[in-house]
Amino acid sequence: MMATAALQLVIVAVSGSVGLLADTVHNLGHAITTIPLLIAFRLGRRAPTRRYPYGFRRAEDLSGVLIALVIAVSAALIIVEAVRALVEPRELTNLGWVLAAALIGAAGNEAVAVYRIRIGRRIGSAALVAEGHHARADGLTSLVVVVGVAGAWLGFPQADAVVGLVVGVAILWLLVSSCRTIFRRLMDGVDDGTVEAIEAVVARIDGVRGVGRVRARWTGHRLEADVDVNVDGAATVAEGHRIAEVVHHALLHRVRHLGHVVVHVNPAYDGVVPDHAHELTAHHAAG
Repeated sequence: MMATAALQLVIVAVSGSVGLLADTVHNLGHAITTIPLLIAFRLGRRAPTRRYPYGFRRAEDLSGVLIALVIAVSAALIIVEAVRALVEPRELTNLGWVLAAALIGAAGNEAVAVYRIRIGRRIGSAALVAEGHHARADGLTSLVVVVGVAGAWLGFPQADAVVGLVVGVAILWLLVSSCRTIFRRLMDGVDDGTVEAIEAVVARIDGVRGVGRVRARWTGHRLEADVDVNVDGAATVAEGHRIAEVVHHALLHRVRHLGHVVVHVNPAYDGVVPDHAHELTAHHAAG
């Protein structure tokens, strides 16, 4: 991304293209935002401490906020430059080089997108997958610059500024979409179907008489969950513990990206869990 942006910056300097400037600023922003994401991944690998008993994986979500701020600043810069170019039209030169830079930008973004999406899916990082889709969208905006070049060749010099404005607005739309995912995770929200998938796995375990409360949340690119499981009230402590271990093992191996789960066992008599068991769970949750 840095190599692509550097090459585009040179061509922006000799051509004066606002559309290419918009594309270059966004590409440069993506390269810069990789740094806090990398730091967050490194920090998330640190072992939990007494002050941070859940570990440091939440740093990945916080880096998403910083990335959103950088994108917002780049979008504002692009829109300001595009409006200025519309009000005060500037002469464009070296349009052939602008066209080449736009195509290079599209190719560079697509290469980054393929890499990020593949790695993100492999390790379970929604942030990295989102950044990959973002890079792919940037590749499309690079192709939009081609439209601006074509307009200038056809005698519409302001087409370049219009393209820059379109790119800026498109970035704002992507920003809103990215922020929705980022803030949902900060609020401990999960993807649709996650809780249902956990319930389905637990319900199929032999010895489970019912599934109680199920909770899950993302910490970085891993899921954490806690599950209340109902077992036969006549079962021994050892038998209840064995069922809990089976549930624990099944969840870790069948629910994708689940890194940690706590299983709480409740006794059930004829399928009914005594009130005091519910009260005990609620008391533990409140504590």
